[in-house]
Amino acid sequence: MKEKLEKIKAEALERIRNASSMDNLNEFRVMYLGKKGQMTEVLKSMKTVAPEERAQVGQMVNDAKNEIEQCFEGMKKNLETAMLNSRLKKETIDVTLPGTMHKTGHEHPNSLVLKEVEDIFIGMGYEVVSGPEVEYDHYNFEALNIPANHPAKDEQDTFYIDGDILLRTQTSSCQIHEMEKGILPIRMIAPGRVFRSDNVDATHSPSFHQIEGLVVDKNITFADLKGTLNEFCRQFFGENIKTKFRPHHFPFTEPSAEVDVSCFKCGGKGCRFCKGEGWIEILGCGQVHPHVLEMVGIDTNEYTGFAFGVGLERLTLLKYEIDDMRLLYENDLRFLNQF
Repeated sequence: MKEKLEKIKAEALERIRNASSMDNLNEFRVMYLGKKGQMTEVLKSMKTVAPEERAQVGQMVNDAKNEIEQCFEGMKKNLETAMLNSRLKKETIDVTLPGTMHKTGHEHPNSLVLKEVEDIFIGMGYEVVSGPEVEYDHYNFEALNIPANHPAKDEQDTFYIDGDILLRTQTSSCQIHEMEKGILPIRMIAPGRVFRSDNVDATHSPSFHQIEGLVVDKNITFADLKGTLNEFCRQFFGENIKTKFRPHHFPFTEPSAEVDVSCFKCGGKGCRFCKGEGWIEILGCGQVHPHVLEMVGIDTNEYTGFAFGVGLERLTLLKYEIDDMRLLYENDLRFLNQF
């Protein structure tokens, strides 16, 4: 028994001291000290030892087991220290090296332009409001003086969800929501996404953005509308910009007009940017139709108003001289990084 024990101990100590990894070391631990290990087998064979020798042999077994365990713990610490040193060596950071630059995002050109437009109108006392993109027919058409047989309600132009619910085609619906609240006077702009059944090309998209403006108060005239839009164009396009109002027709305004600005590239002389005309169309506007005010319960004998609507993408294309609206949504970093 003594010779067998000495042999097991010597073999275990040698293997443990020569272990090359923690996995290798744990294998030897299980082999000699585990539930089915060799030292456990020795203890189980104690019943074959003569009674008068069991105490002495038992002490020898415990001593050998303790020596193996101590050797194991010592080797374990050595391997853990070696592993830590190796990892630290690999992960050493040279603090004198330049830092790694991380790419950071920035605002989209549409967002930059919208922020500028909002700042201009907030500076003139306007409030920024919003409305639902999924809208009732009443708010998108009927309350804006667009009857059931109007061409704008054709399914080729509008995305209908069912007979009475649709994706809004204009942010003009927001002015109805605001006027229905009955809180007067109103000075608001309503930026937001709109949807129309258009094919994608350089100037059209089935999903784009509009900015609706509305003022309702006592003694509001077309002169107030012209003064407001003149000031907006001056702040947005430049101090020397000129505006031109051309008669037009919109169902929800009367009288109505379209607004042109003098070309800020050539000063109105005519160039490629303005197609030789010297003027660039930017938005539609007009006095709020009395019938629209009546449908929301506003007394037309006491209150009048004006409204205007401009495409956000239109302003972005003009502001940054972009000739294709699709560039705004293709997520090409070569394009977006310019902003």
